[in-house]
Amino acid sequence: MIDPQNIPPYRVTDRNLALELVRVTEAAAIASAHWTGRGQKNEADGAAVQAMRAAFDTVAIDGIVTIGEGEMDEAPMLYIGEKVGSGGPAMDIAVDPLEGTNLCAKSLPNALTVVALAERGKFLHAPDIYMEKIVVGPDLPEGVVDLDASIGNNLRSLAKAKKRNVSDMVLCALDRERHEEMIAYAREAGARVMLLSDGDVAAAIATCVDGGGVDLYAGSGGAPEGVLAAAAIRCMEGQMQGRLLFEDDTQRQRAREMANGLDPARKLYLHDMAAGNVLFSATGVTSGPLLKGVERPSATRARTHSIVMRSKSRTVRYIESHHSFKPQAEPAS
Repeated sequence: MIDPQNIPPYRVTDRNLALELVRVTEAAAIASAHWTGRGQKNEADGAAVQAMRAAFDTVAIDGIVTIGEGEMDEAPMLYIGEKVGSGGPAMDIAVDPLEGTNLCAKSLPNALTVVALAERGKFLHAPDIYMEKIVVGPDLPEGVVDLDASIGNNLRSLAKAKKRNVSDMVLCALDRERHEEMIAYAREAGARVMLLSDGDVAAAIATCVDGGGVDLYAGSGGAPEGVLAAAAIRCMEGQMQGRLLFEDDTQRQRAREMANGLDPARKLYLHDMAAGNVLFSATGVTSGPLLKGVERPSATRARTHSIVMRSKSRTVRYIESHHSFKPQAEPAS
């Protein structure tokens, strides 16, 4: 029998910006879905960027893009440093208007539109370089895996914590030549390996989702995607570590300038990448284990599927929205 005294109070906030964000990711998903399977990833990305930028004008924030489409001279919209929003609380914005451009172009699973918000100054500021990452889900001992440990030790530690065999563990990683050694050692340890062509934000989130089919996500991918994943993992109470990877001194110097005196090559924990109150929204473009893609039951209607979450309440919402594109009828005179 449930003791009412042990039920935690349900926290209601005056304003939930996370729900406002759904309109932003939905707009980008609907726009990019037009290009699904057409083999034109740049056009799909461009449509998502334009729709997302226009939707931000309706969100009541004083936002600055800290993770976006690139530097100001590289991107016409949603560039790093761009101000967006209609006015309100000062927020940092991390966006990936179309995470998985190739997935959309080829009509493969897991293309998403993604936005995260944090209080001003709370997102990691990093150039668009690679990041080494390791992610596990919630309800596990702190430090159950470590970025500096071997993949075999991490899998064994994780299996022990989950009271399962290593042979039950599923490692997810991007299918890249740089991961071949890690994949070989994981299989040698007895684990199964799920390989993805693209879409590491969805893969990281899958570690925290019941039935997501992923026990451990590891390997290197984009640093912007790493910050977005960290925002989601914060909300879902998982664990994540990361480290920026540099190809040359120019990247290292750029990261040092953005690190406010901290070592840019240090090991990063969740609160180093996404601190304070964090909000996250993603909408499916193509269907995958995390979210269904955009559905068009008719020429004038669309159905979208989104996941929305907040770190403060740790509430995760799945939202199905029905959109009508019919012009509004003029009222009778």
